[in-house]
Amino acid sequence: MYFVEKSQTTNPYKRFDYMLFISVLVLSGVGLIVLSSAVRTRPSILKSQILAMIMGVALCLILSIIDYRDLKVLSLFIFFGAMSMMVLVLFIGSGDELGSRSWLKIAGFSIQPSEYAKIAYIILASVFLERIKDSTEKNKSDIIKFIVYSGVAIGFVLLQKDLGTALVFGFIFLLFIYTVGIPYRYIFILGGGVLLSLPFIWVYVLNGKRRERILTFISPDRDPQGAGYNVIQSKVAVGSGRLFGQGYGSGLQTQSRNVPVNESDFIFSVVGEEFGFIGGVIIILLGLIILLRCIYIAKNSSDSYGSFLAIGVTGMLAFNFMENIGMSIGLLPVTGLPLPFVSAGGTAVLANYMAIGIVLSVSSRRKKVMFST
Repeated sequence: MYFVEKSQTTNPYKRFDYMLFISVLVLSGVGLIVLSSAVRTRPSILKSQILAMIMGVALCLILSIIDYRDLKVLSLFIFFGAMSMMVLVLFIGSGDELGSRSWLKIAGFSIQPSEYAKIAYIILASVFLERIKDSTEKNKSDIIKFIVYSGVAIGFVLLQKDLGTALVFGFIFLLFIYTVGIPYRYIFILGGGVLLSLPFIWVYVLNGKRRERILTFISPDRDPQGAGYNVIQSKVAVGSGRLFGQGYGSGLQTQSRNVPVNESDFIFSVVGEEFGFIGGVIIILLGLIILLRCIYIAKNSSDSYGSFLAIGVTGMLAFNFMENIGMSIGLLPVTGLPLPFVSAGGTAVLANYMAIGIVLSVSSRRKKVMFST
């Protein structure tokens, strides 16, 4: 008697990760409760969120049925399609008061192409990472292609002056490098390039308001009525919730809009103030379950490509979870990243559900250890 590994492909739903899917649905449901309180006077935001969630679930299930290995053939087309949209943003896109240009209006809808670009990058990068991982010798050509395509993706986001999204790309990139085991000389060269680019980013990418945010993070009392106002009010809101919170719709800071952008950037402030420490723990535990299931799927994928897809999605979601919660309690600088499956934002909701759909496809086709005689 011996062990053999087989890939379950005849009926993918026998290997469907129901725990991951249900955890995402539960977190989305909790998010709707929190959002409905945050936007009580703005019902249109809640309606848009519900519509985006319905579409997201449908896309998630469709992608879970499609064999993720088919994405290899389309990876370049998907990547260049996403980059083309990023180029359009630079010319005809709209932005915010901080000077970033990240949005496109198509058929009356506003979309943020960089959200989809993250998935496109993960799909293409995983192709090169699989080659690097599975080859007996590290192929310089594939390593260079991986670094170049990564630089293109991050570069376009920096041109949009969207520092938060650029940090997400950077985190995924570093996670990929750590996982695949690229020789240290490439990492040192890359690190040197990043250090040399920091003055350029500080002067040309970060405008005065963004630089002030970073300086205020270093010294919170630097500008309490200006750049530091959002974080100070958010910390007050979260702290006032104590253990059980002040109750649904009863948050003094968030309901009076003393915490700006409480439907998206600072949605965790609503959680902390109205649902207290218990509510915050529930959100964090659900997020942790999602991330752990993604890691489990990455570890048990039937091939390296599926593993890297799951790793990339894990990095994308993990950084958003950490950054959104961290900036709400003053532990990290404010970047405007949404809290996955909780914050308002149709583009982010659709992109996150699509990412989960790809991971579920990997899960449905992951290796299965069977007894054989």
